[in-house]
Amino acid sequence: MRRHINIPIFVVHLGCPHQCSFCNQRTISGQACFDIEEMVRTVESCLATAGDAEVEIAFFGGSFTGIDRALMTKILRRVQPYLQSGRVSSLRCSTRPDYINEEILDILEAYGMKTVELGIQSMSDKVLSACHRGHTAEDSERAARLLVSRGFSFVGQMMVGLPGSTAEDEIETAERIAALGAVGARVYPTVVFRKTPLCLAAEEGRYTPLSLTEAVERAASAVSVFRARDIPVIRVGLQANEAMAEGSEILGGPVHPALGELVESALYRRRIEGALEKKSYGGQLLCLTVARGATSAVIGQNKQNKIYLCRAYGFSAVTVTESAALCKGDIIIKTEKIEKTEERKRICT
Repeated sequence: MRRHINIPIFVVHLGCPHQCSFCNQRTISGQACFDIEEMVRTVESCLATAGDAEVEIAFFGGSFTGIDRALMTKILRRVQPYLQSGRVSSLRCSTRPDYINEEILDILEAYGMKTVELGIQSMSDKVLSACHRGHTAEDSERAARLLVSRGFSFVGQMMVGLPGSTAEDEIETAERIAALGAVGARVYPTVVFRKTPLCLAAEEGRYTPLSLTEAVERAASAVSVFRARDIPVIRVGLQANEAMAEGSEILGGPVHPALGELVESALYRRRIEGALEKKSYGGQLLCLTVARGATSAVIGQNKQNKIYLCRAYGFSAVTVTESAALCKGDIIIKTEKIEKTEERKRICT
């Protein structure tokens, strides 16, 4: 299978007149403006190192389908030579649900757009209103159904920890995105960026961001909904850029360089707990077998999963073995009694 890469092009608020409470795209993207010639240079630079990979140009950052029609078609025309030559295999864009209609999809189809990511964020109208999102859950459903009926690949983007949102709201959002025919999903814990209405709300005590632990657990619940329906989760958490790494543009919220792995660890822990009886396993060994490369996620950052399982269930130790026979995500869970004469060194504390 050929390697797949995206060339991200950030349109940065073009076509998006809304100021959602949580949004500062200039900080998220690391860019402050959009220039078509710079876009071309970015594409050429990426293609120069792409080798034989399957390449997709992805328009992110703003609401691509809300751009002035003349500018949108100018951008799309500019990338047509890459599609026609085969150097780029497809196009992808992200947009708002209320910026999808038959006319827009006619344009996208004519220029070879294959995948549209909808910034749904929540399927709770209460939450959408609290975020000043400017569209409703019904708008999201209409847009998703229209995309699927026209043959586009629909990817749903959602957030956890938005103002007024509960864990139950987020699970329902994931379930409804899945039911609408999504072929992929992104899950973003809410981060409080400076120079946003949400930042002011946090400073005034009207909003409290999720802790890292809360965000991991709630994101894991959303991811588990998609996984149960074989819908790939493309990303958990925002892509780090220099401003985010420095933290200079962030007031608070769950920012972590390996948030996706933390969520993966939480999902493994949940699966292990689901296979164990609610009792003490004092004096026993928990033996886990996983696919190659999964050990760090199963153990958890700073051995958190090992420590938790030993303390919560009384295991003397937890061992993890990798097997080439297992697929990614598979896990075999066994418990063994340890004879006193064979007591092993504790490796979980």
